[in-house]
Amino acid sequence: MVVDPARTQLLVVRRADNGAWTPVTGILDPGEEPARAAAREVTEETGIVCTPLRLADVRTLPMVTYTNGDQAQYLDLCFLCEADPAQEPYPADGENTAARWAPLTDLPPLNPRFREQLQIALSDDPAARFRW
Repeated sequence: MVVDPARTQLLVVRRADNGAWTPVTGILDPGEEPARAAAREVTEETGIVCTPLRLADVRTLPMVTYTNGDQAQYLDLCFLCEADPAQEPYPADGENTAARWAPLTDLPPLNPRFREQLQIALSDDPAARFRW
C-alpha cells in the first residue's frame, strides 16, 4: 500500500488483465528482499519511487491453477509504503492500463482483501498482522 505522507491518498493501478483497480502488487525475484521487491514493483508498474515503512499484513492466498495445470499458492506480504504525491504515476509496464493517486475518501472499487489490508496498514498498530 503506497500512501502519501499525510495519509490522504492511495496509489492505485487498473490491471490490464481484468480491469480491476488494485494497489500495486507483484512477486519477489529469486533471492530478493521483500521490502526491496515492494519498492521495485511500485517503480516498475507506476514510475513512482517509494519508501517501505513497515510490514503490515502477512497471509497466504488461495491456490491458483494455471491453464497448463500448474498450481501455486502465494504468500501475501503487505507493506505500508510512502511516496511524494507530487510524483505523477503512469502505467509504466504492460501490466496496467492506468495509475493514479486516489483520495482515501473516494477510492475506486477495491476487493475486500485490499480494503482490509489498507485498514491494517493505516492502523496505529506497528506490528504486522498474522493469521493463526
